[in-house]
Amino acid sequence: MEPTFSRGTYQSPTETLSVSKFMSKVYLWMTIGIALTAFVAMAVVSSPEVLMMIVTNKVLLYGLMFAEIGLVLWLSARLNKMSALMATSMFALYAMLSGATLSVIFLVYTSESIASVFLTTAAGFAGLSAFGFLTKKDLGPIGNFCTMGLFGMMGFALLSFFFPALMGGVSGKVYNLVGLIVFAGLTAWDTQKIKMMASHRQSDEEAQKGAIMGALMLYLDFINLFMILLRMNGNRRD
Repeated sequence: MEPTFSRGTYQSPTETLSVSKFMSKVYLWMTIGIALTAFVAMAVVSSPEVLMMIVTNKVLLYGLMFAEIGLVLWLSARLNKMSALMATSMFALYAMLSGATLSVIFLVYTSESIASVFLTTAAGFAGLSAFGFLTKKDLGPIGNFCTMGLFGMMGFALLSFFFPALMGGVSGKVYNLVGLIVFAGLTAWDTQKIKMMASHRQSDEEAQKGAIMGALMLYLDFINLFMILLRMNGNRRD
């Protein structure tokens, strides 16, 4: 087996195999997370009473959304101090909470449209992540630029919470276009960061926690790309 080089650094066949194994685990957990989200969303949709309770009860809806944000922040901040089992459980819980909140899209868009956009997102995500994994160019500058764009989007989204009209018309289209560029760049950059993380020797416990964090990063990129493409190309119900 020939040795390989990553960004100018020698990697032995054993190290290359270790990176591939770690990345496979990251993608596996990301896929599990998306599957959990889809399962919970479909379960909520199949129960009109539960779906309408989420839609009509603003306290519950916003409570779920803030719980998601809090869980991500807590998981990111406390990862090194929690066990791998706890990190895995928190990731699964986050994916299920996302499924509950995302279930409302079935009231806005047709099921066929949601399925079509999901497949488009999966294909685009695969290409972007493959680029991030294979390229030998440092994507740090792109990642930093996209991170600044993300903060700008968060500020705009906060304003639109108080002024909903901001998300309509031209400004809404520009917001979605910027979001598409931002999360496309973050997908490639996050993949490269996760690959670099995999190059460090880790215990089994650390490797599992690292895989969960990597899965969470890519999961968030995927879900945001999906929602942006759905807003841009989704067919709304009459």
